[in-house]
Amino acid sequence: MSLRDVPSSRREALAADAADPLASFRDLFVLDEAGPVYMDGNSLGRQPKATALALSRLLEEWGSELVGGWQHWADLPQRVGDRVGRLVGAAPGQVVVADSTTVNLYKLAAAALDGRPGRDEVVADARDFPTVRYVVQGLASQRGLRVRWLDGPWAEGPSVAGVSGVLSPRTALVCLSGVNFRSGAVADMAGVNRAAHEAGALVVWDLSHAGGAVPVDLDGTGSDLAVGCGYKYLNGGPGAPAWLYVRATLQGELLPPVWGWWGQEGQFEMGPEYRPVAGIGRFLSGTPSLMGLVALDAGIEPLLEAGMEALWHKARRLTLLMAERAEQVLVPLGARLASPARDEERGGHISVAHELAWPATRLLVERGLVVPDFRPPDVLRLAPVPLYTRYVEAWDAVGHLAAVLADEQVRVPVPRSRVT
Repeated sequence: MSLRDVPSSRREALAADAADPLASFRDLFVLDEAGPVYMDGNSLGRQPKATALALSRLLEEWGSELVGGWQHWADLPQRVGDRVGRLVGAAPGQVVVADSTTVNLYKLAAAALDGRPGRDEVVADARDFPTVRYVVQGLASQRGLRVRWLDGPWAEGPSVAGVSGVLSPRTALVCLSGVNFRSGAVADMAGVNRAAHEAGALVVWDLSHAGGAVPVDLDGTGSDLAVGCGYKYLNGGPGAPAWLYVRATLQGELLPPVWGWWGQEGQFEMGPEYRPVAGIGRFLSGTPSLMGLVALDAGIEPLLEAGMEALWHKARRLTLLMAERAEQVLVPLGARLASPARDEERGGHISVAHELAWPATRLLVERGLVVPDFRPPDVLRLAPVPLYTRYVEAWDAVGHLAAVLADEQVRVPVPRSRVT
């Protein structure tokens, strides 16, 4: 089935589901067939059924082995990291699972700045996820750096030309997201990496909205550093640990800013001075969360089994279906597609802008129709996930949104909740 051959009716959507080679993966997840259409997988992935069993096994090991369990638990950050690496194009020994995305981003950005002494500029995207901007701002404030902010329409991500235009011999670091959290725009990672390297700078990528959703080839694109979360497309559960990538050739050059005993050579020698281990393990700091690691490992197994090629093919067809349907039934109601128009430039979700996006989001949830999410100022995001989203659900989700936008109740003001 070709990419462009997307369903143009609900009947065709049902037929596409019947022929879907990934259909059986839906049975691997906890879901309510009578519940709303879940379109928030880019904020929190569904729970795999295998997660409970994996955690139960860990509890049994804890109960019976106690501290002796660390003999086989200790290398889980690297083992699970290598499995994440298979999803993001990283050869073994370059990814570890640890900490949160924010902490990992700080560690890698700080290490990169230390690795480029004498340079005092950072390039970042003014449209980026708050964490990325805040970490950059904090480091700039602490170190007296200048931030060169990229800006432009929300639907577009940072371009190679835009990055090249602000690079200089003073640039130490470029810090960007592989997929824009608001619009779903996909960055040209290889092009940005080449431009930054020609200027002598390092690049750190936040792949939280990319890992497990779109094809990523960290090694092939010449990437230096990257981070990503575990609770979105990797299905690791709320608060799942994050992961970080350091190119093999940089691992001996860069030092983490947080020196912890988990990254120490001869860890249990308890030596008087910090001596980082030779590989990716030096970017570990404190004792890893075993519960989180085991849950994340269970979460990525279906992705590895399905394969990123098949996942990406279905993801593109789902988002293209929704984008075309949005043009047909949402644009006449005053909405506009706030994602790139070309499907090859979109990630795993589409964004719809409308002045009533927030009350529409609330009505969809309250009426048990669709679970989307809202991002200010006026964007409602719809994120189908190939492992468990059906074509008919993508079709219905856009139809439900159209019905809500046409309902006068959507014009009743709704207070903004803490979580949107």
